[in-house]
Amino acid sequence: MKSNRSLEIGTGLFVLLGFAALIFLTTQLPGSGMTFGKADGYKVLAKFDNVGDLKPGSPVSMSGVRVGRVEAIAFDAADYRAEVTLRIESQYNRIPDDSDASIQTAGLLGGKYVGLGAGGSETFLADGGRIEFTQSAIVLESLVNKFFANFADKGGTTTTPETSTEENP
Repeated sequence: MKSNRSLEIGTGLFVLLGFAALIFLTTQLPGSGMTFGKADGYKVLAKFDNVGDLKPGSPVSMSGVRVGRVEAIAFDAADYRAEVTLRIESQYNRIPDDSDASIQTAGLLGGKYVGLGAGGSETFLADGGRIEFTQSAIVLESLVNKFFANFADKGGTTTTPETSTEENP
């Protein structure tokens, strides 16, 4: 009887530990916006015409190294653009202030992230700084629509060397 009770207690603790691990991992996902730990560093603002499906918590990287996270995304009604607040970790305090930001995709179907390209300025981004040069997200659906619209405008026909009416000299 005692062995059965200790087995039940062990199983219960194992299940509780599993749920605790699941909750912890869920809060650490980039899209959740919830992370544990101190948020140090400095904030930088960038405006984009289209952020695609970029989410708060998405990584900010430079040369393939994660240097921060997307802290917030808002709509600026004054110029009809998306305002993205980036939190750059304090150890990366020498990013030139003329650097550019682009929204990129991790793989073909991966999540979006902000990629920073280094500028050549001698002054660096600081808290409250602004990245002026931005490139919006490329939305795959709009590219496919443009391709088919272009194809339909041409009548859906293509010219091949066998159907060409010109004679070769």
